[in-house]
Amino acid sequence: MRPERLTDDDGERGSAVVDFVLVGVLVVALLLAVLQVAVYVHLRNVIVASAQQGARYAANADVPAEAGAARTLEIVGQATTRGTAAGLACESVQEVDDSGLTLVVVRCVGAVPSLFAPLGDLLPLSATGRSVAETP
Repeated sequence: MRPERLTDDDGERGSAVVDFVLVGVLVVALLLAVLQVAVYVHLRNVIVASAQQGARYAANADVPAEAGAARTLEIVGQATTRGTAAGLACESVQEVDDSGLTLVVVRCVGAVPSLFAPLGDLLPLSATGRSVAETP
């Protein structure tokens, strides 16, 4: 007489692997989303600070106002990568505000690169820096 085999197989064999894969995909997607937000906030802060510094540079008495955009792109290139700086379009102009002060304004527009390459540059970014122009 053969002893009967005791099995606990109730049709769920291998379901842990499927559960792991499904949950793992969601966790990785969530991690990438959090990292993308962190990259966006970091780049935005760097570009805003660079635009402010470019405006302060162009506000000097012996520097033309147009030099602020080039200075901003140079600072962004040093702080991040040259590719990030190349993806920005910056302009620097002089404006007069409501109180009569002459300001140097640096505006930059571009997009933040995506961590998931097939998506491309999804997140638009704009930054403005202002400084009071010195009079010679």
